[in-house]
Amino acid sequence: MSIDADGYGFPEHQRTLARLMEDVRVLSPAGVERVARGWDLHVGPKALQAFLDAEKAATHAIEQADRGTAWDLVRSSLFGLTESGDALVSWKAEHGETGHKAERAAFAAALGLVASNLIDKEQAANLMRPMAEALPWLLPEQTPAT
Repeated sequence: MSIDADGYGFPEHQRTLARLMEDVRVLSPAGVERVARGWDLHVGPKALQAFLDAEKAATHAIEQADRGTAWDLVRSSLFGLTESGDALVSWKAEHGETGHKAERAAFAAALGLVASNLIDKEQAANLMRPMAEALPWLLPEQTPAT
C-alpha cells in the first residue's frame, strides 16, 4: 500500500480526515466537554453494544482492505494532539474522564471516516455520533442532541 502525501493512504478520505484533525486541533475545552457529553449520550449502556459492534466491523474492514498502516498513522496523529506530552492545551485542560471520553470519540470518528466506504452507514454513524455533537459536519443529516 502506498501512503499519500498527507500520510493517510486512501485519497477518498484525505479531506475529511484532514478536516477532522484540524477541528480536533482547534477544539476548545468547551468543545471537548461537548464531545464527552456526546460520548455519554451515544455510547451509554443502551448503545454500547452497537458501538462496539461498529468498532469491530470497522477495524476488521480496515484490515481486510489493507489500510492498517494508514489507520496507524491516523491514530498516531490523533494521539499526538490529545494525549502526548505535546498535547494541545484544550485537551490538557480536560484531561481525566472528560478528556478520555472525548479522545475516544475522536478516535472513533476517525475510524468511522477511514472505514466509511467499507462498513454500512449506520455502523459509520455509530462511530461518528459522539464527535458529531461538537462537529456536526460529520453527520449533517442528524441534529446534535446536546
